[in-house]
Amino acid sequence: MSHGPGLQLADPARTALLIGDSQSVGAVGVPADRTWTQGGLRSAGYDVHFLGAGGTGFVAANETGASNYPTSLTQALWVLPCADPALIVVQGGGNDAADGATDAQITGGADVVVDTLHGAYPSSTIVMIGTLASGAAAGGGRRTEVDAVLGASAVGRHLAFIGAGDWLTRYQASADMADQVHLTQLGHDRLAPVLRTQLEALHLTQFDLARAREVRPHAAP
Repeated sequence: MSHGPGLQLADPARTALLIGDSQSVGAVGVPADRTWTQGGLRSAGYDVHFLGAGGTGFVAANETGASNYPTSLTQALWVLPCADPALIVVQGGGNDAADGATDAQITGGADVVVDTLHGAYPSSTIVMIGTLASGAAAGGGRRTEVDAVLGASAVGRHLAFIGAGDWLTRYQASADMADQVHLTQLGHDRLAPVLRTQLEALHLTQFDLARAREVRPHAAP
């Protein structure tokens, strides 16, 4: 579906629109195209278009003036695609955890994001990716809690959700940290295949969505 002026996508049916923070755009020397989110999406067949910035989230804005996700969407601070991408991925929550945002604030921000995206891209599939952390047993703290908050929000909205609140320990990436929250390149390379596996399990690879579009017109009313 065309929405008038905006970003022209080379192939909307192959595009994943990724909204995220430094886990997706890169930090501490890791380039955007080598992050675990972007790498996982590309290995699942997508061309990735990123929107967002490090230090931002559902509530958090960063120190250089980048707004949070709901503000960026509702105030047209991002140049959005003018056609429905096959998949929209919303990743984040870590900066909200660091900034002390409450559960209600995070859920409220996530609701605005999802409502806005549903309205703009009615034929796109939306999936949320939670907050990368170590898990409760390994001291994941507020980051793990925020992952659970986002998971509950997604379930309540009947959205697919990929929880990452214990991935650092579950997938032995704790030793691949450049600092307390960011992965080294080795860590990103370790988790990108994990994301692809999760997308496969949810039938959200580019092939899955393309096949679904092919059979949908022939489905019984």
